[in-house]
Amino acid sequence: MTAVLPRTATTPTTPTTSPSTSTAPGLVCAALATVVWSGSFVTSRGLHDSVPPIQHAFWRWVIALLAVAPFGARQAWRGRALFRRHARYVLLTSLLGVAVYNTLVNQAGLTTPAATMGMIMAASPVLMAVFERLGGVRLGARRATGLLIACAGVALLVGGAARFSAGDLWMIAAACCFAGYSALLRRKPAELGGTAFLFSTFVIGALLLLPAQAASVAVQGGFTPAPGTVLPLLYVGVASSAVAFFAWNKAITLIGPTRAGIVYYLQPICVALLSWVLLGETTGWPQLLSMALILGGVVLGAGSRR
Repeated sequence: MTAVLPRTATTPTTPTTSPSTSTAPGLVCAALATVVWSGSFVTSRGLHDSVPPIQHAFWRWVIALLAVAPFGARQAWRGRALFRRHARYVLLTSLLGVAVYNTLVNQAGLTTPAATMGMIMAASPVLMAVFERLGGVRLGARRATGLLIACAGVALLVGGAARFSAGDLWMIAAACCFAGYSALLRRKPAELGGTAFLFSTFVIGALLLLPAQAASVAVQGGFTPAPGTVLPLLYVGVASSAVAFFAWNKAITLIGPTRAGIVYYLQPICVALLSWVLLGETTGWPQLLSMALILGGVVLGAGSRR
């Protein structure tokens, strides 16, 4: 599998086909990443009492880089001169999107229910839109309206959620990191191949976490490898990292962070359903109403930029 992101990653062009045709692949990639990532919030919550947050994050990215290595390691080595030329960009994306973001999510999982984590994380598309607007991209009335409707759904979810905890603050910080990462993807140099870029960020992210991993093992001790810990780590390492990050990066390339971010509003719905089925977390009428608002906003905002 070889994936090279096209030049449109940095220079948006006017589509020559109908919006539904030109945006469909990007919307599918964004939806795939969103659904798969929903499971990682449930995993973070499910492992909160068995795997320390930093160790959870570290082994996630070790597994992820091993999964991507057969497809991206050789490309990354051949393009090492390009990666050195863009070292600051690659380092910043690795820090925000790999090392810090997932660690904050795992930390939040210690005290915050998975459904609430998904609700708060769904606010990140608002920040994506702000970052993209600051970059000079016009959102359009339809997309901005869809964004506001979906945001209202998220606000209702958070307002109808349980007590506000310290974990919620960790999730807000995680949402900021993810939005910054997504905004940076829009400006990714076209010569950095997609799979090679992904592999490189996983390697750098794991290396950035290595000192914290060593400190966590020394202070907290390691965790016991068992099906209940290894299988969830394999899921977040292969599916939520290798597959979902590749799909999300591709979506940003095809449709930009704002439109992909609107699809990302589907995440609290997926997380709420998964947390109900797997963790027994309940969903009430405010959640159901907000889900309707989120879906309506996604349908409206994912269309053309008018």
